[in-house]
Amino acid sequence: MGRNRRITKDDILDAAERVVMKLGAAGLSIDAVAQEAGVSKSTVVYDHKSKSALLSAVIDRRLSAEKKRHEQAVLEAKDTPHPELFGRIKAAEREIDDVDRAVAMAISASVSHEEALHKQMREWTKADLDAMAAGPKPQAAVLAYLAMMGLQCNMFFGFYEWDQKEQARILEGIRTMYSIYPEA
Repeated sequence: MGRNRRITKDDILDAAERVVMKLGAAGLSIDAVAQEAGVSKSTVVYDHKSKSALLSAVIDRRLSAEKKRHEQAVLEAKDTPHPELFGRIKAAEREIDDVDRAVAMAISASVSHEEALHKQMREWTKADLDAMAAGPKPQAAVLAYLAMMGLQCNMFFGFYEWDQKEQARILEGIRTMYSIYPEA
């Protein structure tokens, strides 16, 4: 008799991300995730009572990981002119993969009808903008942050893809923009 494989919450969320990547947020269902994970529907329902709760868990996991990456990058940027900004710029240097794009699209598709997600994204943005405003040269930091977010949105949503070298050049330009922007 074979041993039963233990399915973790992360296994279910990994399967949900694969479904979102293949089918988009609209194609996400408890059944599709159960099939992708190779488990029963009841196993998925046990932790995630609905499609909405499942999508929310996928997004929460991704946003938590992104927040941790930003926190680490800010710590590593402690000796820069504006650690909060320069840390986020450093974090933006990573390559965006297909799962990142799929989850970004799921967030975009869900934010209009999921008030809790919309609130979470507003809070994330406000925290970032507050961090920009709290450091030196707040107007320059906000402008540089918005430029960086524009680049990232284009990449996450697949509107335009820059190769790693060009992306690094653009991000360096954003750092320079902050550095040479006159203080108010």
